[in-house]
Amino acid sequence: MAEPDPSPRRPRLVLAMRPDILDLVLPAPVRARLDALADVHPAPVTDWAAPDAAAPLAAADVLLTGWGCPPLDAAALDRAPRLAAVLHAAGTVKGHVRPEVWQRGIAVSSAADANAAPVVEFTLATVWLAARGALGASAAYARGELPTYRSRRGADGATIGVIGASRIGRGVIDRLRAAPTGFRILLADPYVTAAEAAALGAEHVDPDELCRRSDIVTVHAPDLPETHHLLDARRLALLPDGAAVINTARGRLVDTAALTAECATGRLDAYLDVTDPEPLPPDHALHRLRNVLLTPHIAGCQGTEVQRLGGYAVDELERWTLGEPLLGAVRADDLARIA
Repeated sequence: MAEPDPSPRRPRLVLAMRPDILDLVLPAPVRARLDALADVHPAPVTDWAAPDAAAPLAAADVLLTGWGCPPLDAAALDRAPRLAAVLHAAGTVKGHVRPEVWQRGIAVSSAADANAAPVVEFTLATVWLAARGALGASAAYARGELPTYRSRRGADGATIGVIGASRIGRGVIDRLRAAPTGFRILLADPYVTAAEAAALGAEHVDPDELCRRSDIVTVHAPDLPETHHLLDARRLALLPDGAAVINTARGRLVDTAALTAECATGRLDAYLDVTDPEPLPPDHALHRLRNVLLTPHIAGCQGTEVQRLGGYAVDELERWTLGEPLLGAVRADDLARIA
C-alpha cells in the first residue's frame, strides 16, 4: 500500500479579469510567485458560461479576480463547486461579489489597502495645491499677474475637513497630522465617535459644521444611497468664500450641478479626480473653468503601480494556503459602509 503524500495539494486557481490588464496586474516576477503557489489555469476567464470555462471552474479552489470580472451570482457559483476563496487584485468587490458568495462560506479579499496609498498621496498633493491657491494663482499668471508674498495663500493653520474615516480618509488624516503646518483637521463620519476621531488626530463634527469651518474639504466616503449628493447645494453654500473641494472618492457624493454653479461664480475651487457623470461630457462647463482641476480618475494605482494590486493578492493567496487570516478580508456586513 502506497504511503500517503504528506504535502498539501496545491490549490487550483482561475484568473478572472480582462486579458489586456493581466500583464500589468501580474508582471513576470509577481506571476512567478503566483505559479509557485498554485496551479494556474493559463487563460483568464471573463464569461462564466463560456464552454471553455466549464472545466477550469469546476476544478477551481481560488479565483484571482480583477477589473472585468463578471458577477459571481448563484449560477456562476454552481459552476465552481470547489471554490473556497475569491482574491480581488483591485479595490472594491461590489461590482462582482454577490451575497451568495458569503452564503456559501467562500472567503473574500480585496487589495484595496494596496490601492489606498497612492490615493492618499494624490490627495495630499492636492491639499497642498489647494492650500496655496494654486488654481487662482495659475489663472492670474495667465493674465500676466505675479502675486506678492502678501497676496499669496499659505498652508499654515488651514482647516481641512475630511468626510469619511475610510482607510483612505484615515491615511489622509495621518499624513496631515505629520505636516509641519499646524493643520486643523475636522472629521465627519457617522460610524466614528468623538473619542475615536480624537485618537486619529481630528475633531469630530457633523457635515454641516465641517463645511462651515473648512478651508478645504476632501471627500473619502463610500458611494451609498445615504451619501448620494452628500455635498449638495445647501452644504456647498455653507463653505466659506475661497474654500476648495477635493473629491478622489466617487463623483455621486457631490452634486455636480450645484458645484458647477458655485465654481462658476469663482467662490469655490474644485479638484476633482472623479465626477458624476464619469466621464464628463466634453462640453461640460467644468472643463472651461480655470478654478477647477479635472483629472480622469487617476488617483489610484496607475501603470506600473498596478502590480502592487497583483502582489497584494498573491500575498493573500500565500496566507490563505498557510491557513493564516486574510489581511484584506471583506465580509458581507462590510458592504453597507465600504466603497
